[in-house]
Formats: sequence, C-alpha cells, structure tokens
Amino acid sequence: MGLYKMLCLFMSNHHVIDTVFFKSFASFFSALVVALGIGSVVIIWLRHLCVFQTIRVECPDTHRLKRDTPTMGGIIMLISSIVSILMWADLSNLYVWYVLFIFIVYGLLGWIDDFLKIKRKNALGMRGLNKYFWQTLSAFLLSIVIFMMRIDCINTDLEGWYYLKDIVSKLDIWGVLLSYFVIVGTSNSTNLSDGLDGLAIVLIILITTGLIVIAWISSNVYFSNYLQILYIDRVQELIIICAAIIGTGLGFLWFNSYPAQIFMGDTGSLSFGGAIGVITVLLQQEYLLLVIGGIFVMESLSVILQVSYFKIFKKRIFKMTPIHHHFELQGCPEPKLVVRFWIISLVLLLLGLTIVIFKII
Repeated sequence: MGLYKMLCLFMSNHHVIDTVFFKSFASFFSALVVALGIGSVVIIWLRHLCVFQTIRVECPDTHRLKRDTPTMGGIIMLISSIVSILMWADLSNLYVWYVLFIFIVYGLLGWIDDFLKIKRKNALGMRGLNKYFWQTLSAFLLSIVIFMMRIDCINTDLEGWYYLKDIVSKLDIWGVLLSYFVIVGTSNSTNLSDGLDGLAIVLIILITTGLIVIAWISSNVYFSNYLQILYIDRVQELIIICAAIIGTGLGFLWFNSYPAQIFMGDTGSLSFGGAIGVITVLLQQEYLLLVIGGIFVMESLSVILQVSYFKIFKKRIFKMTPIHHHFELQGCPEPKLVVRFWIISLVLLLLGLTIVIFKII
C-alpha cells in the first residue's frame, strides 16, 4: 500500500497526505536522503572490494586518472529509487510495476556487465549479442504487456488458440515495436553518454523533469483537454516515480560531480535509461523523447556513423566516439564540455515542452 497509507492513520489531515502533490515531494526527498545517506558507505565498500572503473585503451589520456574511481554506483541509484517508489507509490497500479521490472532486469544486466569488466580487467564486459538479447527479450515482452493492458482482451466467447488470435489481432504491432525500440534505444544511449563526470546523471534529471511535466498534464483531465494532450488514466503514479528518479539523480550527483568519487556504471545507465524509455512509452510521448533526449540521440548517432563509415571507407569521421570524447580530444576540458552538454540538454528540454504544450509543430 505504501508508507503514505500508514502515515494517514496518524494524521488527521488525510486529504493532504493522500494527494499526488504530497507523495511526489515525499518521494523526491526520500530518494535524495537515501542516496546521500548510503552514498559514502557504498563508495567505501566498493573501494574495499576493489571495484574500480576499467578504462578503454584508446580513451583520452585524462581518463587514465580515473582508474582508481569505484564503479557500479548504479547500486546507490537503484536502492534509493526503488525504496522511495515502494514507500510512496500505489503498488496496485501496474505502471509502477512496469518501471520496477525494467529497473530490476536492466539493473541486473548492467551489474553483470560491470562485474565481468572488473573480473576480466578490460572494458568489454558481456558479449554485445548476449546483452542485447536479454535487453530485447525483456523490453519486447514488457511492450506486449503494456499494449495488451491498453485494450480489452477479455472475451468469454473465445478459448485457447482463438483467444490468443483475438489478442494478437487487437495489438498495435507497430506500437509494440516502437515501444521496444524506445526502451532499448534509450537504455543503450544513456550507457553511451555515461563517459564524463556528472554528464549522464544530469541528462537523466533533465529528461525526467520534462516527463514529470507531461505526466502531470496527462493525469489531469482539465489541463489535458485544455492543452490538447492525451489524458491517460492512473498515470499520476508516474509523477511519483519521476520525482524519485530526480531525487536519486541529485543525490548521486553529489558524489558523481567532477572530479567523480564514483561512476554509475552499466548498473545505473542501463536501468535508468530503460526506465526513462518505459515512462515515455506509458505517457505515449515517444517522439518527444527524440527532442528532450537530443544529447542521447547525438551520442548514439555518432557511434553508428563512426562504425558504419569505418566499415565502408576504412576512415573515421570523428577522432573518437561517443562524440563527447571527440570534443575532449580536440582540447575541450571535461568540466567545460559537461556543462555545455547540460546547457544544450536544458534548451532541448524547453524546446520539447514548448512543442508539445503549444503545438508548434
């Protein structure tokens, strides 16, 4: 039921504590406090276990100094977010469990990837096909479940194979595929962007801030009608989840800001990127993510273009990808580069919200 139900027993002003507004703030501060509280402990623990960042051979020379920085900081992020969500969200709402599912599955995948990198003492981790297979399987199954829940699949006149055919005929196949690509694509794009101190976590915070605005509008029938944005029933729980992610992000940034005391690793980047993808799908704002997540798109495209161009012409377009390394090798200091990427992401966030709210396009 969540902690807020228990608090209601001790507070006479029931209607205040039972509001999404209160629970969102409580979720934010709970996640922030937990992240700040366990951060130092986890860092010391990971140092004791020698869980240090593995550095790519071809990385910029400045990154050699990061060899003694602990990784797997996604543990901090997952614990603080999941605890906060379980405390304040309505656990009878399926949307909550969709996000928790990706948190757990992608978090486990990321942890295995980080563990293998540390064990093998290189930056390879899991085989790409193995990791992509499990990402694909979990995202595709979740996408099917999400779209099944959007339609009325119950038909007492049908049984067995015919019941299954009825479900399949009603499913939006293209919608399922788009949902799958958004979840997997956002997860991997976040992973690619996690290469500079404080970069990925602030991008996660900014994108989630945009999603919390859309979730708030979509959960209110009056505002959604006035702004002509699709009203979605029970989506208010996503506001609480987004608040937890933002609180977690700020707490983790305390330790991840330059010079970083810990990195999120694949444990954090895969799980939180996947969660952003799921929330976007649930809000039915997949195309908005292309704008507010523009840095993620740019990072992924730089890798795709580099690999494709090299295979065809045996030459490189960029000095190194993802593209933030290209700018590093051109002489831009890491702190300045990170702040500039934050600024671009903030501008893209405002642009995306303007497009959606005011229907510019």
